[in-house]
Amino acid sequence: MNPYATVTQLRSGLDNGDFSAEELSHFYLDRIDAEEDLNCFITVDAEGVLEAAKRADKAIADKRIGPLTGIPIAHKDIFCTRGLLTSCASRMLNNFVAPYDATVVDRLKRAGAITIGKTNMDEFAMGSSNETSFYGPVKNPWDRECVPGGSSGGSAAAVAAGLAAACTGSDTGGSIRQPASFCGVTGLKPTYGRVSRYGMIAFASSLDQGGPLARSASDAGTLLNAMEGYDPNDSTSAIADPTDIFSSSRALKIGIPSQYWNDLSPSLTKALEEARRTLESLGHRSLPVELPHTNAATAVYYVIAGAEASTNLSRYDGIRYGHRAASPENLEDLYQFSRSEGFGSEVKRRILTGTYALSVGYYDAYYLKAQQIRRLIRQDFLDAFGEADVILTPVSPSTAFKREALIEDPISMYQQDIYTTPASLAGLPALSLPCGVSDQMPVGMQLIGPHFGESSLLTLGREYQSETDWHALHPADNHD
Repeated sequence: MNPYATVTQLRSGLDNGDFSAEELSHFYLDRIDAEEDLNCFITVDAEGVLEAAKRADKAIADKRIGPLTGIPIAHKDIFCTRGLLTSCASRMLNNFVAPYDATVVDRLKRAGAITIGKTNMDEFAMGSSNETSFYGPVKNPWDRECVPGGSSGGSAAAVAAGLAAACTGSDTGGSIRQPASFCGVTGLKPTYGRVSRYGMIAFASSLDQGGPLARSASDAGTLLNAMEGYDPNDSTSAIADPTDIFSSSRALKIGIPSQYWNDLSPSLTKALEEARRTLESLGHRSLPVELPHTNAATAVYYVIAGAEASTNLSRYDGIRYGHRAASPENLEDLYQFSRSEGFGSEVKRRILTGTYALSVGYYDAYYLKAQQIRRLIRQDFLDAFGEADVILTPVSPSTAFKREALIEDPISMYQQDIYTTPASLAGLPALSLPCGVSDQMPVGMQLIGPHFGESSLLTLGREYQSETDWHALHPADNHD
């Protein structure tokens, strides 16, 4: 079996009887054991996946086949999974086993997917390198001295290394797209509200959105079709038409914002220019657009996200939820020690920043001002989409960097999100696609669409991937 097969190829193999779901599950479990050094997984449910595989084989034999029946996938450890640890890669939730499935998990199960385990991540999804996990850092399978990106680094690395057919992730400010770029896979952040947040542990509630990481745009679309849809359990869930992953191709106007192309290395610029020319050769037209408030996006994002995180994480106090300190002398000790022991340094930094931004005397100067600029950023995109159908940008200012290179420099780490936070602040869908290799590491491009424009993004991504093979490369290839 090919560990780098797409979901489409695995579906064909299962339906044709080339292999069974049980054989496929054993294959991935063996690969996870062999690649344990990558640290992609927090939990592997070997017993559960094999039981589910037997049920899938019976369903296939009975011709009761869903789009993902028998396909082993993994979930980022931010999604609640009934009977399995859901830790958010934090000591605070190191013993939390959810009594229910998140809506995303439930819907993928209903589509036939088999949960092989839970992937590692930055603690509470706070990080751009997957180095803040309580369970240790994830390694990039292309270069094990490099980070896989964050916070969905475990999911991206697992797909890149052929440890799962596809994975779920969450994206608050770039946490699907940046790891997808660093690991050479395809990642989609849907429109805010398209995918239910019910059962996805909250970081910043006005920004969090679940989405797929997969080998191709077609695979990402297949997962999105299973995940999306209105959910009465999520008050921010949107009623929208399903994504048409087989929408007919049409000539698109592709906006190129100058603000996103400054200070890129020559090799990244070359890869992105070649991607633009490939899209033009397919009949699309590029044109300049302006997004003038882009440079403010990172600061705005970290104020708003920190403020929401400080509120959402206040519940983890050792009484209502989370790690409880041993032998406190009084109530104040219980709160203080439980939270100081349970949270890592990056989570503490963001809680403190957010609390400061919301405090009396600073609310207007920081949080309110950030929300006002967020509105301007959103308007920039609305104006740009008056001229363009899709916007093409880099995903990250660099390829994957070395572990520990930025961990002691939070400002430089936050700057890794400069090209992904604007779309998050505006609630827009964005797709990260492999578009080249620089110094033997993957390069990604970002396609941003208007609200609920996933069909156009996935169709354009599929067209691009039909003309290129960057998405088909994997870490075992020779990239000289």
